[in-house]
Amino acid sequence: MIMKLKFVNDLIPVIVQDSETREVLMLAYANEEALRKTLETGKAHYWSRSRKKLWLKGETSGNVQDVVDVKIDCDEDAVLYIVRQSGVACHTGKYSCFYRKLEGLNE
Repeated sequence: MIMKLKFVNDLIPVIVQDSETREVLMLAYANEEALRKTLETGKAHYWSRSRKKLWLKGETSGNVQDVVDVKIDCDEDAVLYIVRQSGVACHTGKYSCFYRKLEGLNE
């Protein structure tokens, strides 16, 4: 199934959602190796674009994501990890990376 996915520059966007609250926690990217590791271990793995290496979520922070389910979108160009989040998802210390509101849309 991984081979069917549409990677761009060897990466695919991964949306991460809390399994209980359904809150969107973060957006990250995965390469084929990260997806395979996620499926094999049940722990969320990503590709760190800044560090240019495989990244196990929580390996340094302890804020691990246990993957409950993995889904793909209809175009096969995005992935959804549904997770049980331990601690916070965002590097800022917020539970979700989506904690700021974009102002001015209705002005």
